[in-house]
Amino acid sequence: GYLYAGLEFGAECYCGHKVQAPNASETECNMVCKGERTNTCGGVNRLSIYRLELAQESARRYGSAIFRGCFHRPDNISIALPVSQVMLNMSVDKCVDFCTEKEYPLSALAGTSCHCGFPTTLFTLHEREDEQLCAQKCAGEEFESCGTAEYLLVYQTQVQDNRCMDRRFLPTRAKQLVALASFPGAGNTWARHLIELATGFYTGSYYFDGSLYNKGFKGERDHWRSGRTICIKTHESGQKEIESFDSAILLIRNPYKALMAEFNRKYGGHIGFASHAHWKGKEWPEFVANYAPWWATHTLDWLRFGRKVLVVHFEDLKRDLFAQLQRMVGLLGIAACEDRLLCVEGQKDGNFKRSGLRKLEYDPYTPEMRKVISGYIRTVDAALKLRNLSGVPDDYYPR
Repeated sequence: GYLYAGLEFGAECYCGHKVQAPNASETECNMVCKGERTNTCGGVNRLSIYRLELAQESARRYGSAIFRGCFHRPDNISIALPVSQVMLNMSVDKCVDFCTEKEYPLSALAGTSCHCGFPTTLFTLHEREDEQLCAQKCAGEEFESCGTAEYLLVYQTQVQDNRCMDRRFLPTRAKQLVALASFPGAGNTWARHLIELATGFYTGSYYFDGSLYNKGFKGERDHWRSGRTICIKTHESGQKEIESFDSAILLIRNPYKALMAEFNRKYGGHIGFASHAHWKGKEWPEFVANYAPWWATHTLDWLRFGRKVLVVHFEDLKRDLFAQLQRMVGLLGIAACEDRLLCVEGQKDGNFKRSGLRKLEYDPYTPEMRKVISGYIRTVDAALKLRNLSGVPDDYYPR
């Protein structure tokens, strides 16, 4: 999540948000990289420095603040971003600290002006501009960008946007039972988190998971037919179970990713990881043999037996959360408040995002496994298209 990468002595890597050192002659960076002889990796007490332009939005951080991007100045800026202050010695730290102190989740740098506010329909953060338009140096920190009067550089502070945090049970018993159906590992818990924030109502479950209840999913303890929750999590795929629901949101995820996520959950908990021994032992091939066919039959059964099924691809939800969540909330019969959905975008990760810090260093899928799984992907793709739905996303295959 850092802004700069510094390479030194052929084999050393440093990271930071600031470069507090004078420039040296490029000829002093004269040591080849140990792992890539065609490139230079600094020298003796000399750093080859790279500025990272294309880091993932959610990963780009500045201290505790999350980088959101470069945006055109909104109309009626005093209404869109109601608190502001001129800072002649402007830096990212100063503006972020000011907005944090004022208890706003957004900090917007506009040259020597610092603006604070919330994401709203007046300033949605949906229309990002080229970062170069914001690349004006800060008056108080020459190695940072502070935006311009026309193009604002926006960071999300640590202040929680409370406009979407209230949740409660339905005031009257639900007339319909709506399933939130998915294969295990397809992001059901994350989808529940998003739905609860977007609607303000608790979700329920066909099962009971104490760890989820303790993390704030209070509908977990209700019987799934209680009628007090907005929708019901289920991984079931039998005809009888499916037909007990009036409608469903069917969440589908790339099977390669879903299988690995469920294997990690099974052997490492909701936010943990399976051990190396599990991946290399008999557990993984047995798991794939048993679960891969279920990934396909789960979707096929819901398409066949489900009434009023809304298909949502996990990948689309990650890529375009606002639009996909609008679709989901629409099926639940709730009028989507745009400001509330914009609030959800800023709180989207929740407590059950598995850290990517322990990614496997190898592909656990054998050629035989990939051949079988590709067949299941083609079957599901054909079934979706047969119902005039868009097929599976392109990144499901080839692999």
